[in-house]
Amino acid sequence: MATEVFDKKKTIDLRKKYIGPSCKVFFSHDPIKMMRARGQYMYNEKDEQYLDCINNVAHVGHCHPDVVSAGAKQMELLNTNSRFLHDSLVQYAQRLQATLPEKLSVCYFVNSGSEANDLALRLAWQHTGHKDIITLDNAYHGHVSSLIDISPYKFHQLGQTEQIQHVHVAPSPDIYRGKFRDDHPDPATAYADEVRDIIEKAHTKGHKIAAFIAESLQSCGGQVIPPVGYFQKVAHHVRNVGGLFIADEVQVGFGRVGSHFWAFQLQGEDFVPDIVTMGKPIGNGHPMSCVVTTREVAESFMSSGMEYFNTFGGNPVSCAIGMAVLDVIEKEDLQGNALRVGKYLIELLEKLKEKHPLIGDTRGCGLFVGVDLVKDRLTRTPATAEAQDVIYRLKEQKILLSADGPHRNVLKFKPPMCFSREDADLAVEKINLILTDIETALGLCTPDTPNLESVPSKRKKSLKETGHGLQSNGVGGNNHVTRTNKKQRT
Repeated sequence: MATEVFDKKKTIDLRKKYIGPSCKVFFSHDPIKMMRARGQYMYNEKDEQYLDCINNVAHVGHCHPDVVSAGAKQMELLNTNSRFLHDSLVQYAQRLQATLPEKLSVCYFVNSGSEANDLALRLAWQHTGHKDIITLDNAYHGHVSSLIDISPYKFHQLGQTEQIQHVHVAPSPDIYRGKFRDDHPDPATAYADEVRDIIEKAHTKGHKIAAFIAESLQSCGGQVIPPVGYFQKVAHHVRNVGGLFIADEVQVGFGRVGSHFWAFQLQGEDFVPDIVTMGKPIGNGHPMSCVVTTREVAESFMSSGMEYFNTFGGNPVSCAIGMAVLDVIEKEDLQGNALRVGKYLIELLEKLKEKHPLIGDTRGCGLFVGVDLVKDRLTRTPATAEAQDVIYRLKEQKILLSADGPHRNVLKFKPPMCFSREDADLAVEKINLILTDIETALGLCTPDTPNLESVPSKRKKSLKETGHGLQSNGVGGNNHVTRTNKKQRT
């Protein structure tokens, strides 16, 4: 702990002097200086409490005592290079694998989500002998060079810089804003066919596909939930040409979706990726991550003749913390809490949508929820400035929320898993007041009471099996999804 606590201005001045200017902070014109945190709450230097609706890193809650204790006890006993034997590595790997399909049985422990995704690419390149990668538009997979190349969310910011030749970008399977929308009879097949066409075009130019990589639910891309069946169809096309399917669970794994432990499982029991990457929630803020793959892929990687080691990945302290996180998820039924509270939150937001023309779409699974703000529901024009206004006004109300997506107009909820119904009530109440104020200033009228029409969800064929709070442009129930205000494609 620092021996001196600086005033906020000094902290800002020192940051400007010593920290790279590209390292941005939240609310840059008036950043918050945090001093401590617990559960779903954070506290500034004045000890003012903030409700944290965005910190998916503190998965089981900030500074959870069980996690802190497990790390501290192990640190007192042993922390060393991962090339020494220690039981916690194999014990944790065994427990982690038990949450996954049997086929995914070999673990590589590393230190960050970026490192995990970089290793996943190496596995795919070595196993297939191919080079090309298919990624999704608006995807974000990490900050190292190999991942910037496959993260349109990042490389689109580089302007006219030429895209890497071995990287191919498929349309994001977004049925609200994408190429194929909620009025399409089979968006899963339509979006998968786009991947098939990319593969065929690449092959005509002599390129071969090593892997398709996708976040199981796109987060930075705007809280996008792929239509069910999409991953299966994409995997079929990719595997037909010798490629692998990589599921990036760095932001959405470990029970966040409520109905399942892993977000890729929303696609159905018949879908199993070839490689799964995980990070952020795995260590509740401790720098830890993992790549899990099949025995076949792991043996191919070994056949290169190059030894793989990671000095700190899977060290005893990291493994102790990882096991404590799994213990807390189970002991406190945090996956169940995500299911229940997430469903309640989405219901509240859907009621809000009936009142506010600025809300074009609400969507989510468990405690992964997005609210797409629009200037007009028919054209779905992104309400970017209004979304920024909302998050800054919420900050003034001591609620932390962020806006993302390619247009920065999607309010996104990814809170710690201990987020409660009372927290949801508070956040939605404040959003209601803020939207009312903004709409009054803009002269927007409250929409007429919608004519509710039950339609099959393109994101989830049926909710009967899971009961999770997945929504598709309308009011949600347990067994179906309904849609309000039929929209036109523009």
